[in-house]
Amino acid sequence: MITDNIILWDTKYGQINCKLKNYLEKHHISMYHLERITGIKYDVLKRYYDNQIIKFDGSVLARLCYSLNCENNDLLQYERSN
Repeated sequence: MITDNIILWDTKYGQINCKLKNYLEKHHISMYHLERITGIKYDVLKRYYDNQIIKFDGSVLARLCYSLNCENNDLLQYERSN
C-alpha cells in the first residue's frame, strides 16, 4: 500500500530476508567477483546484499544459485511476524 509516497508493507504474513551478505562473507566471495561470475549489475547485487529488495526477481535468484552452486534457502529466509 502506498500512502503519501510512503510504502507500508503488510507484515501480517512475515517477510522474506536475503542472506546474500552472510553467504558471501562465509565463503569469502567479493561483490566484484560475484558481479563477474553472474553478469548481474553491481547496483542490483548491492540491493540483494543489503537486503533492500522490494520484489525478488526469479532470474536473478536463479543466476545467483547457479553461480554460487547453492540452494535458494542458502540465500533467502522466511521470518514470521509476531
